Parts: sequence; structure tokens; C-alpha cells
Amino acid sequence: MKFLSDMRTEMPWLASGFLLMMFSGFGQTYYIALFAGNLKTELTLTDGQFGGLYTLGTLLSAGLLTWAGRLADTMTIRWLGISVMLGLAVTCLLMAGVSSAWMLALVVFGLRFFGQGMCTHTALTAMGRWFNRKRGRAVSIAGLGLPTSEGLMPLLAVGAVALIGWRGTWVAAACLLLLVGVPAFAWLLKHERHPTRGPGSIEEHFEAPERRHWSRAQVLRHPIFYALMPGVLASPFIITAVFFNQVTLVEVKGWQLDWFARSFTLLAGLHVVSSLLAGWLVDRFGARRILFVFLFTLAVATLLMASVESWPGLLLVMALYGITMGFAGTTSGALWAELYGTVHLGSIRSVTTAFVVLATAIAPGVVGLLLDAGVSIETQLLVMGSYSLLAGLWTLLLIPRLNRLVEH
Repeated sequence: MKFLSDMRTEMPWLASGFLLMMFSGFGQTYYIALFAGNLKTELTLTDGQFGGLYTLGTLLSAGLLTWAGRLADTMTIRWLGISVMLGLAVTCLLMAGVSSAWMLALVVFGLRFFGQGMCTHTALTAMGRWFNRKRGRAVSIAGLGLPTSEGLMPLLAVGAVALIGWRGTWVAAACLLLLVGVPAFAWLLKHERHPTRGPGSIEEHFEAPERRHWSRAQVLRHPIFYALMPGVLASPFIITAVFFNQVTLVEVKGWQLDWFARSFTLLAGLHVVSSLLAGWLVDRFGARRILFVFLFTLAVATLLMASVESWPGLLLVMALYGITMGFAGTTSGALWAELYGTVHLGSIRSVTTAFVVLATAIAPGVVGLLLDAGVSIETQLLVMGSYSLLAGLWTLLLIPRLNRLVEH
């Protein structure tokens, strides 16, 4: 299959991105939310208080990302990635010993900053800069680390909690990062890839030399950047809201928590397939032309989640969320390099990543406060699904403007 055979010589660099995306799972909502019940019980927190602390920690993470994300333009990916994984390991150890609400906010900050933020930012910045003609496929293959994490980590976490307790599970996560993640990443990047020099650079003269490379300041003054945000941020906000409140959904729907854990395997499988498909479509048509796809699948999935109560219904919803995440991750990962060039990609992505983290920060707090105020989770899901549909239509209308931007 040419899609993959064409990438065989690039595997060490793709695998480094894969590792970062996979280990970002320790800072992703779907993993942290598995421990929500334990944390709320031991720290005596309500839904709104827990959501508020989660929001606070994630907001602090988003703020720091706007500065730290620029390190991807000045540090080598090898040393930046190692530093990020070491920080994530230390934070996992802190989670194992969390004993107060304010300590939890600090730990959430670390998990979100090093995990969801810097792991994914470093991986996607590397793929965007290292590859031009193969960018869509590179982002999609490296991005497979995320569905791998989604498929394995919830199941492993549930099993580990039963064996060694929830605190011991976080100690095990830190050991995995220190004993496997850091050494493997350092070995894979013994020779770091460069766009126009170094190992594996033969195809990197594809991008036209006259291509404009925007600075971060220029991007932040460009109205199209902000026009894209309603669509780009819909997926992280809504999926975070759903996954963070999985315990609440289980209680309202009368489900079992392990249903959610098992359904992540299906979600991860569809995430893989749709990510690879999106990578091929991005290389063929451009990320801007398929950006709307995940917004429509997101709308259908969220509207269904508001009404389904059966196990097959949950599986259908999680399958649609998997497709959404595959298309969203690949298209969003390739979009900014496609629109604004690669010279300042780390600085530009630091802003977009911060916005994504901000969306995931707001979601738990807003949903938690609304739940405390008596607004049902089903009503909130109906609103979010309707918003996704409108955002998809808006993104379709932007395609001609995006085409002119790229062709300029």
C-alpha cells in the first residue's frame, strides 16, 4: 500500500511523534476522569468544585503554553520531548500523593500542561515542520499514538486500580514514562530530522521557495485565524465535556462504568482508521477542504448521546466520536502549516494549542456548574450538538477564503 510504504524510511521520526501522542494520554481528560470518583470522595468535592479545580489547572496550563510552546522553534525536538516526558512523570507521582483540593489544582495543571499540551504540541509541530508533501500522512501516522492510548489506557487503568489502587496506578504511570518513554524517545531521535538537511530530508524541497511564512504576530492580526476558532475548538470542548462527565452519564443513564472503558476500544479503532483516511485526504485535497467533516460527525454523536440509553447506542456514539477525533486531529494538525507556513510553526501552534487547552479547561467547569444549577446533562448535550452542526456549516462557508489564502 503506497500510503504506508512511501513512509517506511521516515519511521524513526514518525515513531517519536507516536510516542509523544500516546503518552499524552496521562494528561488527557478521558484518563484523568476515570479517577474522578476517587478524587471527589477522598477530597470531598462536588461536581462543580471538581470541575472548577480542573478548569483552574487547565487554564493555568493554557496560559503557560503560549510561552513554552515557542520552545519548539528554538530547542531540538529530542531534548524538548525528553524534558516534557520527565515533567509529566513527576506530575504523575504528585497525583499519587494528592491530599488537598489546591494540590489537585496544581497536579491538574502539570498533567494538562505536560500531557495534553506540550506532548501533543511538540509532536504535531515536529510533523508539520519535518514534512511537506507527506505532511497529512505524517500527522495521521504520528497521531495514531492518541487512539492507541485511548484504546489501552482506560482498560489498563481500571485493571490496575483493582490490583494496586488508584494511587498506585499513577505511580505505575510515572514508572512507564521514566523506564520506557524517555529512553525510547531518546533512541528514536539519535539523528533528528530536518526539513532541508540531515537524515530523511530528500523530499523536503517540495514546498515552493516563494511560499509566505507568517509570524505569530501576523497570524494574530489575521481575521481568518479567529474565524476558524468556532469550528476548531468545538471538538475539544464537547468531547472533553462528555469524557470528563462519564461518571455522571453512567449514573444518569443507568450504565456501568466499565461500559465506557470497553467502548474506548471501538473509539480507538475508528480513530485509527479515520486518522489514516484523513491523512490521505489532506495530502490530496488540503486540510482546509475537509475541515468540516468532523464537525458533522461530532454533531450527530453528541445529539445521539443525549438520547441513547442502550449498550449498542453507546457503541454507535463512541464510534462516531472516534471518527470525529481521527479527522479533527489530522486536519487540525496539518491546517496551520498549510495556511501559514512552517518557519514560525512552533510559535503559531503554541497559540492554537493554548486555545484548545482553554476550551478543554472551560468545558468541565461550565458543565459542572450547570449540573449543580439543575440543568441536565442531556439538555447540555442537545445544545452542544446543535452548535456543532452550525459550526460545520460556517466552516464550509470559509473554504473559498482559505483557498485564496493558500494560493496567495
